[in-house]
Amino acid sequence: MAEKKYKNKEDYSDIKCEHTHVHRDKIEKVNASMIDEDELYDLAELFKVFGDSTRIKILFALVEADLCVCDIAETLNMTQSAISHQLKILKQSKLVKGTREGKSIIYALADDHVRSIIAQGIEHIEE
Repeated sequence: MAEKKYKNKEDYSDIKCEHTHVHRDKIEKVNASMIDEDELYDLAELFKVFGDSTRIKILFALVEADLCVCDIAETLNMTQSAISHQLKILKQSKLVKGTREGKSIIYALADDHVRSIIAQGIEHIEE
């Protein structure tokens, strides 16, 4: 389904109320469950991390197997430096974790929530 493009203000008429009628009960329900500003900010920052295709590729690779930087770089045909930079961001966002094995660090998804986010994202775009 193609996304509708809006060229000017008049084009927004299909997403505006035809008349103003505030639904107080719905507003109260939403306000009662709304998370605080700090949590909203943190959530927005988390979703920004998912806004980079290289980080998504890394996460997708880690869905399949725990990998070291060399393996990820080879898989994605990128430099180890570029992968390390992205892994740092993913670690800071608590999406991946690293475990030392000898001289290597093996990276894995931080938990099943990350696997679920990736799976749900794929399911959503395939609808």
